[in-house]
Amino acid sequence: MASNIRQLQERLQYQFRDPELLSLALSHRSCGSRNNERLEFLGDSILGVRVTDFLYQQFPQAREGDLSRMRSQIVRAESLAQVAKNLQLGPELSLGPGEMKSGGQRRDSILGDTVEALIGAVYLDSDMQAATTCIDHWFRELLDAASDAQPVKDAKTALQEWLQQRSKPVPQYELVDTGGEAHSRLFTVSCKIDQVDKAVSATASSRRKAEQLVAQQLLSELEQGF
Repeated sequence: MASNIRQLQERLQYQFRDPELLSLALSHRSCGSRNNERLEFLGDSILGVRVTDFLYQQFPQAREGDLSRMRSQIVRAESLAQVAKNLQLGPELSLGPGEMKSGGQRRDSILGDTVEALIGAVYLDSDMQAATTCIDHWFRELLDAASDAQPVKDAKTALQEWLQQRSKPVPQYELVDTGGEAHSRLFTVSCKIDQVDKAVSATASSRRKAEQLVAQQLLSELEQGF
């Protein structure tokens, strides 16, 4: 690795102040007790926080389940391995003779673990901001794909599907009030479900927005109560 360290850091878009951390991040446990498992543990947590924050900010209307599914797509083993391949990490790995002979430098699990170890190494070498910046660079394609993904289900659709899955009647929406000035009308919509002791209302600048708000509110209450 020593002869390639400059090129590697250029691909990583990060210059290590402590080259030993870089070396450790690239050392698989098959090398012995000096390996990257602890760095992998650290990097996994940092990656999870960054991706979670990105999705939370990018999709302010997404429900928890939708955010979890998107996050799992970004941090799954196959995605991590692809990031490692994009960074050409395989030839840089330090592996024991057995792993080297069996092609460990091409194994997705080893490659993905190395990406997480590198994140941990950058954090220890610098700080959280540096680690976050590296994640944003390395995972740019995956993060962009999430941003370009089809919008998550709207609240009315999600509520109806939730009820149908439990053989409950469909929700009934009713416009109960309008107010405000002509240029800033307000619409209040109520939503109730027969056979389910739930009824809520919400107000917004359009009937459609009010229906979405009331559906989201009702769905949240139902998910907590069932």
